[in-house]
Amino acid sequence: MQVDLIGVGSPIVDILTRVNDSFIAGIEGEKGGMVLVNDEEIQTLLKQLPEEKHTSPGGSAGNTIFAAAHLGVKTAFLGKIGNDDSAHFFRKELLAAGGQDIHLKVGDIANGQCISMVTPDSQRTMRTNLGAAMTLSPDEITVEDFMDCKMAHIEGYLLFNPALIHKVLDSAKAAGCKISLDLASFEVVGAAKNDLPEILKKYVDIVFANEDEAAALLDSRNYKKMAAQLGEWCDIAVVKMGKDGAYIAHKNEVIHTEALVVEETIDTTGAGDLYAGGFLSACLKGKLLKEAGQQGSRLGAAVVQVMGTQLSQSTWDALRF
Repeated sequence: MQVDLIGVGSPIVDILTRVNDSFIAGIEGEKGGMVLVNDEEIQTLLKQLPEEKHTSPGGSAGNTIFAAAHLGVKTAFLGKIGNDDSAHFFRKELLAAGGQDIHLKVGDIANGQCISMVTPDSQRTMRTNLGAAMTLSPDEITVEDFMDCKMAHIEGYLLFNPALIHKVLDSAKAAGCKISLDLASFEVVGAAKNDLPEILKKYVDIVFANEDEAAALLDSRNYKKMAAQLGEWCDIAVVKMGKDGAYIAHKNEVIHTEALVVEETIDTTGAGDLYAGGFLSACLKGKLLKEAGQQGSRLGAAVVQVMGTQLSQSTWDALRF
């Protein structure tokens, strides 16, 4: 069956909770970033969290694929789930959204989890245990995984595993897929900075970066110029700037799209991922880049008004185009 968009990444289940700034100050890592933790560390952190938690399917590429599926795009997901209830939850939610699960690999340990801690300023700080997702081997990725897929959307967290992401990129390219890459976090960019320019030039058609990720890669804070620079490496480059909108570069032209103003921001978890879901869905439906940016902004604005990344069916119905 033909797939318009296949997501590649870690099929994570998100555990979201509200904390204060002093809680974040008391754990390792920077506020607003993502740090990988082991089994023991995530269990210790879970015990320290407030009792009120919200669970949802997640992962960077997962959020994007779920959004595109809800918008009526034919989607699939490639990644490795575990052998526990969290894995069953992820698969069930993927199918319920309209996505395909035939490319999911199954491991023999627990599914990956991400603790997303939301502070009073609505910023999220993440600590992730990849679980079974971390055991995905380059040998498990084949060209056949990408056959009959128009576009592959790859989460930047795979850059932590150079052998894996190169096998994914080579396989997708060999299958004739267009490739979209989200740079994921400034920590990812810092770790892969030396290799990223060549990867973008050789493989990537569409790149998404937020302001911190773009700055970490290009050592600048001139976002329009950074979009133009990324646009020299990829066919389309998107630099997202939160409430200041986004710059989109394509064929020596850089356009600016406005962000939508919301009455109250509750949680920024998944905002960039859903932006990508809206943007890619619009592109796959033949919309102009400005329209794609506007659709991305609509999804980003919708998700920051809820806790987690799950929107109501009535909201999805209103967002379809």
